[in-house]
Amino acid sequence: MRGDAPTKTNLIRIRNELKFARLGHELLDQKRNILVVELLSLVDQATDYQERVEQALSRAYRSLEEAVLRMGKLRVLSLASATHMQAEITLKQRRVMGVMLPVVETGFSEHPPYYSFQGTSSVVDTAVEKFKEALSLLGRMAELKISISRLASEVQKTIRKVNALEKIAIPELDETLRHIQDRLEESERDMFVLMKMVKARLEKKRGQDNGRSH
Repeated sequence: MRGDAPTKTNLIRIRNELKFARLGHELLDQKRNILVVELLSLVDQATDYQERVEQALSRAYRSLEEAVLRMGKLRVLSLASATHMQAEITLKQRRVMGVMLPVVETGFSEHPPYYSFQGTSSVVDTAVEKFKEALSLLGRMAELKISISRLASEVQKTIRKVNALEKIAIPELDETLRHIQDRLEESERDMFVLMKMVKARLEKKRGQDNGRSH
């Protein structure tokens, strides 16, 4: 319990603090629930994307191995160095209950190949497309993992705040409020008894004075 003096001013102030603490607890509890729902959704997505990434990389490497078997390692390396392609990764942000989460967008800028189609196989183009797909999925996977980490951290902070209000601040304010109310009621009772005693003495003295005057 806090050491606030039992005055009406402090009584009003403690009531306001308690009202504010309960409102804060309610809002933080709502925030925690929303963050947990979002976090669980992203965890489910991450599990799905982890499997999709592994499958996409597996398909991409199988296509690359097939190209090497058909055309030879040196020819594939030569084509790879002659291919003009750039991956463009754009980072944006979105906000969930005040938490900034990344949004990863993966794009590709392509230019005509600088190699002759003679002696090449379509499997090379297939391998390129498979690796592009895998890279896009990896970008989304990175977005999900960072988002999960940030949301998990914010959930922990919010839980600590909710617990601090629920188990420490609100009970302490409740106890202080009851103590001040009890002390004020006790003072009012004492004052009432004192006033009755004063009134009784005044009436007794008035009666005595009237008796002497007669």
